[in-house]
Amino acid sequence: MTYDDTNLAFENSERAGRGEAPLGDLLRAAAERAVPLVAATDDSALGAPTPCAEYDVRDLLNHLFAVVVQFQALAAKREADFSATPDRLAEPDWRESFAAETGRLVEAWAAPGAEEGTSGAMGLPARTVGSMALLDLTVHAWDLARATGREFEPHPEVVAGLMDEVEGMAPMARKMNVFGDPVELPAGASVFERLLATTGRDPRVRPAA
Repeated sequence: MTYDDTNLAFENSERAGRGEAPLGDLLRAAAERAVPLVAATDDSALGAPTPCAEYDVRDLLNHLFAVVVQFQALAAKREADFSATPDRLAEPDWRESFAAETGRLVEAWAAPGAEEGTSGAMGLPARTVGSMALLDLTVHAWDLARATGREFEPHPEVVAGLMDEVEGMAPMARKMNVFGDPVELPAGASVFERLLATTGRDPRVRPAA
């Protein structure tokens, strides 16, 4: 599956009128920005620090790999296994594999019924679970760009589709140490900057070299 010529028709979605574009569309839009960024990451950058203190670039990419694979199962209402994170970057074609797995993630959440009911061991609404994958594909793409000295701007529909979900999941995410404490930003911060701040990231700070 390719991402360079996808025509997103959010305005034609019934849910888009209510600010709820289908997750398949949102994930496709996120993938359009994230997959090329991953593909252009040089091996020499894999040891660089990232805004996630526990991850260098290699760890971050392996985590993101696990997300795009395991959340395919969650879309189908199957159990996911995050007990181990294989080193997918040891494979010579890991960039192509990441693109392929991300394409499968998009297809899984675009499938009929994927957003309905509950999913995962915690029995969360499926839309919330899918939004977690969308958040990782967006925020970790920003982490990767920041760690490697590149720019990243997500699709505005993705950010709009995430804000309510992220604010709703934030208290639980902080208790689970998934999000850090919210960061205060000056007036005039963009919606994406506010989204990053809600997850505990400061969009003004770059990781130490």
